[in-house]
Amino acid sequence: MVRIVFAGTPALAVPSLRGIVQSAHEVVAVVTRPDGRTGRGQRVAESAVSQAANEFGIPVLKPSSPREPSFEEDLSRFQADAAAVVAYGGLLPAAVLGIPRHGWINLHFSLLPAWRGAAPVQHAIWHGDQITGATTFRIVEELDAGPVFGMMTYQISPAATSGEVLRNLADDGAKLLLTTLDLIATGQARPEAQSTDGVSYAAKISAGDAAVDWTAPAQSVDRQIRACTPSPGARTLFRGERLKIWPVSLAASGTDRVLGTPPGAIRLTKHSVFAGTGSGEVVLGDISPAGKARMDAASWARGVRIEDGERLG
Repeated sequence: MVRIVFAGTPALAVPSLRGIVQSAHEVVAVVTRPDGRTGRGQRVAESAVSQAANEFGIPVLKPSSPREPSFEEDLSRFQADAAAVVAYGGLLPAAVLGIPRHGWINLHFSLLPAWRGAAPVQHAIWHGDQITGATTFRIVEELDAGPVFGMMTYQISPAATSGEVLRNLADDGAKLLLTTLDLIATGQARPEAQSTDGVSYAAKISAGDAAVDWTAPAQSVDRQIRACTPSPGARTLFRGERLKIWPVSLAASGTDRVLGTPPGAIRLTKHSVFAGTGSGEVVLGDISPAGKARMDAASWARGVRIEDGERLG
């Protein structure tokens, strides 16, 4: 049994927290990001991890920055053996990294050294990776570069969104993290240095990055949209107003070249809405117009009465 401080913020981190709480280990404190505004009403809400910690009766620390001197003091008084981290969202300074005697153990959703950084699953899908996974490693000052304790692999299905993959990795990764902590508790953990080959970086994807590039090949458009679903949400413009684009499907290749639909141009059939790309068409799935509910593309097209020659983007 080890005394653990758990650091995490979104719902993706909750399966790991729950798994550790239900194990032989003791979670002595939880660290999460401060309460923030969320939703259309911009109400102040605590993080999913904070809510879970309250249900478990665990003390919660919410430093505005891990560099605050008060945070270092608060953390020290819990006398943790190790700290487990899942999507916390803050950079930990060297002084804080040295407090738990076994260090900070991070569950990262990629096969390191591939896709170090904030959005590994999104970049894996966007780049057409067929395999991803999760890695546990000891945090060092260099981004996601610490020695590795363990890995698990996961196959990305052709239609998977980043949200779907992350939910599955959150559940399966929780088991990997717990196994790593068990090995640390028994003195059997043998972390190995990461390879210097195959290093890639996955920067956070902004709303600007999520603007659909209709001039790209159809397969690239499909990947971009799935990578940005559900967050930050792929988007485009129609008649000067923003549309959120949910996953699309590739149109049958035989008719695309004949029609030669220009990038972004909309083509309607009785039951489907097609959009041109740099290499053929995609079939639109659901649409979320600004300020309106999500709907299927055919219903949206009927409502706005699309005219010949109108385009997205």
